[in-house]
Amino acid sequence: MRTIKDIAKLADVSRTTVSRVLNDSGYVSEKSRKKVLDVIEETGYVPSQHAKSLRTKETKIIGVILPKISTDTSSRTVDGMNEVFGEKGYQILLTSTNLDKVKEIEHLRLLQNRQVDGIVLLATNTDEDLIREIQDSKVPVVVIGQEVPHDSGIPSVVFDDYGAAVKLMEALIGSGRRKIGYVGVEAADQAVGVLRKRAYLDVMERHGLESGAPSVQTGDFSIESGYEAASRMFSDGTGDIDAIFAATDRMGIGVWKYLREAGISVPGQVAVVGIGSSETSRFIEPAMTTVEYEFEAAGRAGAEILLSILNGFDNGPDKKILDFKLISRDSL
Repeated sequence: MRTIKDIAKLADVSRTTVSRVLNDSGYVSEKSRKKVLDVIEETGYVPSQHAKSLRTKETKIIGVILPKISTDTSSRTVDGMNEVFGEKGYQILLTSTNLDKVKEIEHLRLLQNRQVDGIVLLATNTDEDLIREIQDSKVPVVVIGQEVPHDSGIPSVVFDDYGAAVKLMEALIGSGRRKIGYVGVEAADQAVGVLRKRAYLDVMERHGLESGAPSVQTGDFSIESGYEAASRMFSDGTGDIDAIFAATDRMGIGVWKYLREAGISVPGQVAVVGIGSSETSRFIEPAMTTVEYEFEAAGRAGAEILLSILNGFDNGPDKKILDFKLISRDSL
């Protein structure tokens, strides 16, 4: 799907110029106007506000694809979206992929067939097949939570996953921890699987600390996988691990449960930290040190970008990066 950015690039003009031509507002030289109109004719580009009138029916429905409906992350993000969409008279149609990346493509196609006006995707991966599917979509798509290629033309909302993980690692090292284990997820997930692990490895290297098996383990986001990862980490009798950084709170809770059952004190012998600031992380004892993301803000940002595209306006930067907050609790 062509965007204003694409037309501006092909015509060698600014996106503001393209918007002015499309909306017949503001000064544009005849030379620039002709360049824009020629590109529009060549590409068959239809501006969003005109596309709405060409559809047989404007549904006022936005499709939202979630990795899981039941998680705190998903519910808070949807709350933020619903706040923005609701004010503009839109309703949300939710689907869940259950962390199956194949279903992300299936659900993109399903929602387009349901004639939604646009889609917000809380992606679990951004492989070539998914990127191609989004680019070929009949309706605009905004991705939340995963990095997309810079030249893809796909708008996204992401958190500073690398920076957040570095902050946690520096907090652990600042507290005197040196043998730090890591529980992550598969590399198919760019945000959690790649960026957070990269931060862990970079900080360990910067401080001259060793990392590697069995102190680096992989889970699947679940509490159970965190428990099993911690079990593997300690199965060879290794007793010098003094901290574990879990890439998500849920896996961190699994780590915490294993340590408690194994008679290993937290944080006396092993500190445990995670990312996500989930409700449960507040109520376990000791409460878990974590990074808080404003998931509602991510939902609002994604909704605002999508509405901007639907209304035919320049959608601004391709990527919006949201900040984070370190929440220090008793597990550190």
